[in-house]
Amino acid sequence: MSGLQSLFFFVVAIGVLVAFHEFGHFWVARGDVSADDLPYAFNRQALWKRSAIVAAGPVFNLMLAVILFWLILVIGETGIKPIVGPVAPGSLAALAGFQEQDEILSINQKDTPTWALTLDELLGQALNGQRDIVINVRTLEGEPQLRVLALSDEDVRDPEQLHQHLGLKPWSPKIPPVLGRLLPGDAAESAGLKSGDLVLSVDGQSVDDWQKWVAYIQSKANIAVDTVVLRDDVQMHFSVTPRQEFLADGSSVGKIGAGVEVPTALIDSLKVDYSYPLLDAVPLAFEKTAFYALATVKMIGKMFVGQASMENLSGPISIAQYAGQSAQMGFSAFLRFLALVSISLGVLNLLPVPVLDGGHLLFYSIEAVKGSPLSESTQVYFQKLGMAFLIGLMVVAMVMDVGRLLN
Repeated sequence: MSGLQSLFFFVVAIGVLVAFHEFGHFWVARGDVSADDLPYAFNRQALWKRSAIVAAGPVFNLMLAVILFWLILVIGETGIKPIVGPVAPGSLAALAGFQEQDEILSINQKDTPTWALTLDELLGQALNGQRDIVINVRTLEGEPQLRVLALSDEDVRDPEQLHQHLGLKPWSPKIPPVLGRLLPGDAAESAGLKSGDLVLSVDGQSVDDWQKWVAYIQSKANIAVDTVVLRDDVQMHFSVTPRQEFLADGSSVGKIGAGVEVPTALIDSLKVDYSYPLLDAVPLAFEKTAFYALATVKMIGKMFVGQASMENLSGPISIAQYAGQSAQMGFSAFLRFLALVSISLGVLNLLPVPVLDGGHLLFYSIEAVKGSPLSESTQVYFQKLGMAFLIGLMVVAMVMDVGRLLN
């Protein structure tokens, strides 16, 4: 997705979330106040009402997340079945006894019908400090079995490290090497290949799998490859020269601009549709919101005490990229992105940092204890500290964003 499209969906997301947040403040504080009605002004309200008005913004963000999760559950999603591919030797999955083509059914008794939900649940359990994650699977032979992932302290602290150590990836079935869409003017089309051609061999080596064909092409940048295909029951020879394309790490691969034609029956066998009835989705939506809110609080706490890397921070660049990527994945994926960011916005605003809603609530708590508000000069002093803290946090997040772009 282009940068402009990512920017557009970022603006849409922020617009929706900030508007809902401010609407929460307005909804609780609503009421006409004229110049003659100073007793009704905000700073003249009772302490409980001022506290309610301030807390309403973050609470509305959390309520929005509940609504969005409910919509996702009711609308339903189409995803890939969580069938395990080759398990990396020595990985957490290997130590837990995972076998290729195990199908993951649930994690700690929570159903995970798709890969996306499986990864979300695994990372969420880790963020909540769960070290032994019990996973129900169905083996290739159809037998139900339990696998237990034993996480280390480092795995729990660092989601990126957990992802690297996990050793789980989706199962990729053998796909026939049939050409699908060809990029106009690229090497495949220029050599005379057509959509629907079945690749039989390259340089005298038989080919029966698309990945094998791709791997061979990638290793032959700027080298002519003798390719035999079957077209309309006739074998035909072509000389294809893959163009060289450089990757971010400086290495290069050969590419010919050809996609694969995946059989419809194969796609249908790997995808799954799921949704929940209207009422059944309500408690699940609250449960998901509470789960991610608690995970966010724990992650923030771990970063403050040095138990989690600051690389977990995301700035506007990363958020814009996530917005574009989720929108490209579909409506439900974009709603999930909105729900997660709304939870983050709600939780962050409740932090006891002056200038945030949580900072105001902290001032009101002190007022409740001492019987009078803090002096204006004291409040201004701490607000300046809070502003300096937030600016510093934003600078760190931006540095992390730029680092991700450069890497």
